[in-house]
Amino acid sequence: MKLIIGGQGKMGSLLKETAQNLGHTVLANVDTSNLDVLDTLESADMIVDFSHRDNLNWIIDYVNAHDCALVYGTTGLDADQKAQLVTLSKTHPVFFSANYSYGVAVFTEIMKVAVPMLKDSFDMELVETHHNQKADAPSGTAKAILEIMNPNGEFKEVYGRHGLIGPRQKEIGVHALRGGTEAGEHTVHFFGDNESITITHHATNRQIFVNGALKAAIWLEGKPAGLYGMPDLLGVNQA
Repeated sequence: MKLIIGGQGKMGSLLKETAQNLGHTVLANVDTSNLDVLDTLESADMIVDFSHRDNLNWIIDYVNAHDCALVYGTTGLDADQKAQLVTLSKTHPVFFSANYSYGVAVFTEIMKVAVPMLKDSFDMELVETHHNQKADAPSGTAKAILEIMNPNGEFKEVYGRHGLIGPRQKEIGVHALRGGTEAGEHTVHFFGDNESITITHHATNRQIFVNGALKAAIWLEGKPAGLYGMPDLLGVNQA
């Protein structure tokens, strides 16, 4: 495939290197600082973006103009930007996930089973850890996990605690840790009476996200317009 990679940072560079090693052609790494390069390129089959939400507008414009597909993994989107991706998926194939790790995909499927069985008798807490350069908190993956834990908003979501907080209410604590070069860790604690369950996914290298994104790109090639995600890649959504 002929790819355009969004962003020129660490993830963009790793995506380019890995894609080329797999035999794909990377036309360019593009962000808002070098948009003029788009006019010099042949048409891409797909854009793969893990950069910054400020790049979303030119990405959508390019997908519409060149009728290509999109694999999108940038987090920190606002509601309007998420709606733009949904609109784009009505006319083009769009693969969107806050996390492209296979392990995290399995983690979320486990959560879909565990939460309904435990939420009424166990207290739930969510903790995520990332490197000290990550811009958004909580992480996009943590937000996706939280949606599984609290789909109907029946729990108050408490982001950190301090002061005289009193006894725990019907709530889910959400905690973001930042430091060093941590690639990413997500942990959900279920605290019951005299027992507890902890589910954790720990990433040791960003390469797992790159590998997952490129697997998604290969899977997406030739698919009809629609909004796809990791459950589709894992086959969970198959009838």
